[in-house]
Amino acid sequence: MPGPAAVQPPPALAARTAAVAGSPIRDILSLTDRPEVVSFAGGYPAPELFDAAGLRAAYDAALSAPARAARALQYSTTEGVPELRAAIAARTTSRGLATTADQVVVTTGSQQGLALLTGALLGPGDVVLVEDPTYLAALQGFGLAGARVVPVPCDEDGILPDALEEVVRRERPKLLYSIPTFQNPTGRTLPGARRAAVAEIAARLGLWLVEDDPYGDLRYEGAHEPWLAAYPGAQDRTALLGSFSKVMAPGLRLGWLRAPAALLRAAVVAKQAADLHTSTVNQLAAAHYLAAVDLDAHIATVREAYRIRRDALLAGLPDALPAGSQWNRPEGGMFVWARLPAGYDATALLKSAVAHDVAYVPGAPFFTTAPDHRTLRLSFVTHTPAEIAEGLRRLGRALG
Repeated sequence: MPGPAAVQPPPALAARTAAVAGSPIRDILSLTDRPEVVSFAGGYPAPELFDAAGLRAAYDAALSAPARAARALQYSTTEGVPELRAAIAARTTSRGLATTADQVVVTTGSQQGLALLTGALLGPGDVVLVEDPTYLAALQGFGLAGARVVPVPCDEDGILPDALEEVVRRERPKLLYSIPTFQNPTGRTLPGARRAAVAEIAARLGLWLVEDDPYGDLRYEGAHEPWLAAYPGAQDRTALLGSFSKVMAPGLRLGWLRAPAALLRAAVVAKQAADLHTSTVNQLAAAHYLAAVDLDAHIATVREAYRIRRDALLAGLPDALPAGSQWNRPEGGMFVWARLPAGYDATALLKSAVAHDVAYVPGAPFFTTAPDHRTLRLSFVTHTPAEIAEGLRRLGRALG
């Protein structure tokens, strides 16, 4: 009688999955998901500021009659429901960038928008330029696409246009990915003159621009800077990503993509393959919310609360961080970027911080090359000023 047949293992996973590391931010959050921890790690909006009553009413409206419910619970078009696309276009136009509904696709969070653009623009070996440091999930997405990521030198205000031109001429990239306003992780904002220079370089040298703007509504001081697509030369080559996560609620998973027609069509095809369309009921609830509620008034309330929290963090940093540390003062957004003195390693010190029931994100993973291990990102929006003060006392003990 023959013995049991040999069992062969299944084929290996795609090589790109092994080449791209997981998110250390997600790993940190899993370690600090305890109520006693004061976490400066995640960019989580403050839940007590969500307009839960307004959103509940919006869902009620979306499901309030048989015909409405049938539509809300049914499949929808890939581009998004017309009411929400029109509302997004109107809000974008009101901020100085003329936009029509057919220039907008609703996405399952702005993260999906970035994934769709990555699929439409990048293939294995293509070069993508990024700020240094930059958003970690963007690096993961570009890595999964097999692209080669090249950093552009930056200073405390962001991209250096002369350096960008030199890198573009040398590397011949497909696109530049940037977060010009309240950047993640640094919180810095690119000045208008540099934005104009970036647009001019992209037009003259042939470059796609992807502008990620999840934080632009959260300005606490200073003047609004126009989006890149508003500058001469950038209109036909700029994709703009926006999100309702920071101003409405991240659990809705609603974002949007504005792009030139050909690129938008390619993104729609990619979205059809990814998820057919974003949740119909969430889209219709958001559309009802925007029609019934003054979102700008709600954002003003959120901004004021976050400004106070930013100031609380900044006021406590001199006593919390070692002498000789440096940090910036962001005009908006969610993050303060800090650098410890020589001899300190923010990654190594995180274990001590967690043991003291406080957390932050080390800065090293946000760099594409030559990480600065002395850097760290601190989010100030999740906790009240009193909780921030207590977290900074714990951080001071952990780093002392």
